Amino acid sequence: MKPKRITILGCGNILFGDDGFGPEVVQYLKENFEIPDDVDVIDAGTGVRNILFDLVLNPFKPDKVIIIDAVDIGRSPGEVFEIDISSIPSVKIDDFSMHQVPTSNLLKELKEICGVDVKVICVQVQYIPEEVKPGLSEVVKKAIPVACQRIMEELKI
Repeated sequence: MKPKRITILGCGNILFGDDGFGPEVVQYLKENFEIPDDVDVIDAGTGVRNILFDLVLNPFKPDKVIIIDAVDIGRSPGEVFEIDISSIPSVKIDDFSMHQVPTSNLLKELKEICGVDVKVICVQVQYIPEEVKPGLSEVVKKAIPVACQRIMEELKI
């Protein structure tokens, strides 16, 4: 199966508060924006690893992969920003790794070996609970349209 020109992957677990940011962004994009035909918008949830592994192995690659995720790296809660794949916090890097492959970071492999433009757009979480508690904090909810605008700008490039 040949992927589209751009693949957008919303990552995160909707059962753990602000960690569900990626899937919520995907839903908002689909409901509020006209997505070009050559763009896949996928709620990857907690299965992003398998999708990335499939992309690495597929002889056909998208030109660009945009990852949407929530991180806790000490910025202001609700702040939307892009991080380089080398700056992904160690607690999150396992989300994008397959330890069975020679290079464990699938995003790095997609970018450096496969030539795919990889963008990681994140939101600074306010809080991720240790027990099941669905729903984003208010400050992270307000960041959804901001992230969507960043994504739509990436689609124009």
